[in-house]
Amino acid sequence: MSAYKIDDWKDFRLEDVQRLQQHLIYWFERNHRKLPWRETRNPYYIWISEVMLQQTRVDTVIPYFLRFIDAFPMIESLAAAEEEEVLQLWAGLGYYSRARNIHRGAKFICEIYNGKIPEARKELLKVPGIGPYTAGAILSIAYGKAAAAVDGNVMRVFSRLFLIYEDISEAGTRKMMERLGETVVSVENPSAFNQGLMELGAMICTPSSPKCLLCPLLLICKARKEGVQETLPLKKKKEPVKLLNMELALLQKEDKILLTKRPAEGLLANLWALPSTEEMIGNAPGKSIVMELQENYGIKTAQPQADIQKSHIFTHMKWNMQLFRLKLISMSDIDYPEIQWVSLNEIGKYAIPTAFLKVIKEIKI
Repeated sequence: MSAYKIDDWKDFRLEDVQRLQQHLIYWFERNHRKLPWRETRNPYYIWISEVMLQQTRVDTVIPYFLRFIDAFPMIESLAAAEEEEVLQLWAGLGYYSRARNIHRGAKFICEIYNGKIPEARKELLKVPGIGPYTAGAILSIAYGKAAAAVDGNVMRVFSRLFLIYEDISEAGTRKMMERLGETVVSVENPSAFNQGLMELGAMICTPSSPKCLLCPLLLICKARKEGVQETLPLKKKKEPVKLLNMELALLQKEDKILLTKRPAEGLLANLWALPSTEEMIGNAPGKSIVMELQENYGIKTAQPQADIQKSHIFTHMKWNMQLFRLKLISMSDIDYPEIQWVSLNEIGKYAIPTAFLKVIKEIKI
């Protein structure tokens, strides 16, 4: 049992912490979902799964996780892979910087720690892509250490359980929640305790319409007692989503279409996509896709015909995409390494973001 300072969290009592640990662990061990990363305590598998699960649904992650581990069963095989291979397996999950950080982290661990994921928090936090939450998950689940693992689900549970009226989008609130997690985590079974908090947030203590009558912590939840469980947690409103118009190009050479690699910086960096331009809605018109092809790739086209229309929503913006079929007139003799002519059957070999796959899947040539 970890030491608990009653003054830290209002009048939540020591016996309540004991009940929290006991009831949560009991509930988790009997009700948790059977997931592939829960069948092991391999720290590498737990690391990969936790990064994939950030802001992505469990059902979506399962096939990605299985494919990733099949391709890179050991951290050494991930470290030895080319970035393109890693991004290709990640394509569709989004947040590609996470895939790059996992790749960098694997190289770092192999170089600095001889391929063994550290068991000390201080050392884990030196690894690219591993922050406080992921470190806590690895330490508690893989190594059985009493470390907090506080993500968005857990902050929601804590806000309601402890009646915390603090904005969970603020860094200070996250720090406070992490200290709270360290205070209440079970020493005897930190793995089941932390996973229980995560599972409770995902399945019972949901953002809206929490299933309080099914909650193992119903009788000690202060928000439920006060009737404010649907009010908490407090979180400032998101900035309005930016709207962008996109022009995409479909250029065909025999049975192949043109793909270009996106810039090394910015959104979806270094991923393969259809040639495109974008402009913020409300701004002056930007460069057309015909001009983009000629200026950046030395490709002259004619007869643009509007074809497929699709939209794609990111966390901070929405793309309204219009595909234009273009007739290829000529190409510069200059060798452009960042373009490829690819048949539709070969598309799966390239790391292509979901936004562009939505359009490509409807292309008929």
